[in-house]
Amino acid sequence: MSPAPADELCRKPLDGGWGWMVVVGAHISIGFAYSTPKALSIFYKEIQENLGASSSEIAWISSIMLAAMYAGGPVSSMLVTRFGSRPIVIAGGLMCGVSMVTASFGNSMVYLYLCIGVIGGCGLSLNLNASLTIISKYFLVKRPLANGLAMAGSPVFLCLLAPVNQYLLQIYGWRGSLLILGGLMLNCCVAGALMRPVIAPCKTSNCEPQKKLKEQPNDSHTKLKEGCMKNAKSFLDLTFFKDRGFVIYLIGSIMFIFGAYAPIVFLSAYAIRQGVEEFSAAYLLTIMGFVDMFVRPATGLIASSKWVRPRIQFFFSFAMVFTGTVHLLCPLFESYTFLVTYAVFFGVGFGMVFALIFECLMDLMGNERFPSAVGLVTIIECFPMLLGPPTAGLLVDIFGDYKYLFFMCGSVILSGGLFLFVMNIYNYHMLEKEKPGMDREKKQINVESQAHLTASEVEMKRNPEAEMERSEPEAKEANGVQREPQPENAETPD
Repeated sequence: MSPAPADELCRKPLDGGWGWMVVVGAHISIGFAYSTPKALSIFYKEIQENLGASSSEIAWISSIMLAAMYAGGPVSSMLVTRFGSRPIVIAGGLMCGVSMVTASFGNSMVYLYLCIGVIGGCGLSLNLNASLTIISKYFLVKRPLANGLAMAGSPVFLCLLAPVNQYLLQIYGWRGSLLILGGLMLNCCVAGALMRPVIAPCKTSNCEPQKKLKEQPNDSHTKLKEGCMKNAKSFLDLTFFKDRGFVIYLIGSIMFIFGAYAPIVFLSAYAIRQGVEEFSAAYLLTIMGFVDMFVRPATGLIASSKWVRPRIQFFFSFAMVFTGTVHLLCPLFESYTFLVTYAVFFGVGFGMVFALIFECLMDLMGNERFPSAVGLVTIIECFPMLLGPPTAGLLVDIFGDYKYLFFMCGSVILSGGLFLFVMNIYNYHMLEKEKPGMDREKKQINVESQAHLTASEVEMKRNPEAEMERSEPEAKEANGVQREPQPENAETPD
């Protein structure tokens, strides 16, 4: 599928310049958004022992946090459209910092669910959606690369936070570690400051509507209100479900999200159960993040190539199939060497998927519809995000073995990848089949428009005097000439 068209007139993406600084800011905010729920798993064993929680109960922390991050998508998108990305990311950073600081004083699981899960997840939602939206405004041709670099923030921060959290845990305990982590997350406010709004130079002809808008402040204010109401309604636009490509993408991404995070949440605990030392178990997440760090921008470069860009949906399917297969093979090996190998391949698959997951949606919907589409997608994906890790934790509680969660997650993700591959073949076949009919409809509309225009010209030629009488008052109004006052009972000409 070809890249989505650029926005019209003055809104054409810049593909560079300050956009690279925006990518840096998005790298930081997205890094915290995706790495924090994973890196918190370092604290879970101590929290579980301290508060007497089960495996499924402790998994709800990351689940609620990720679900809140995804569920807040429509609200975040609406706020970004109204206020811009910069203030929203700054507000999200403040919420994340406050959530971690308050969670450090918790004495119950419900309190941690509220502070870390709900408040922290909402803050991460503001960071994530605002960062993705502003990248789509700054880039078009280089957008896969920009998305890959921004999404690489997740593995970079995971690679750093995993050993740092383990070090803080041993010195300060889980409460002190959360307090320090809250301070670190305030750096999202710095990232938000880099997200300068797009100001593109305009041609004179393109800027005429803006000049008219300034000359009529009352009308512009009314139109602005109407536009905001229209945008607010569009963030839960159910007409997206009429788009076959969108529905296929949504089903596949739901299946991936359900099984994506449980292996990360329980990887350290699984390694410790296999007899691996705690620091070495924590380094498995670091290894995964280190590999993921390089895979995401590399995937962005590959996806930007002229051979892969038109087939990016199939590339996404391959990434999901690869990741699901890696999870299915994990329980077959128990030594630390094979766990390191698993972490490497997991990083490759996870990096490919998350470098493409939003780029594929942009490719399907285009820049204009993307904020609405991503809001709808994230609020739907919050349900599998919420249920995935606790379901995996429940399997651990029932069978007393971690291998069943890897089998479950791997089979679900593999099925989703195969579904996307087959259904995208069907979708492209149907698009080719429907293309002649769509071309005929467009041709018929053009013919009807041309016929209407020709009839109007003929009518003008037949009645030139009436046309002059009609156009003369309009010309006088445009030049600021006032009409002579008419009596109240006089008829107003049409």
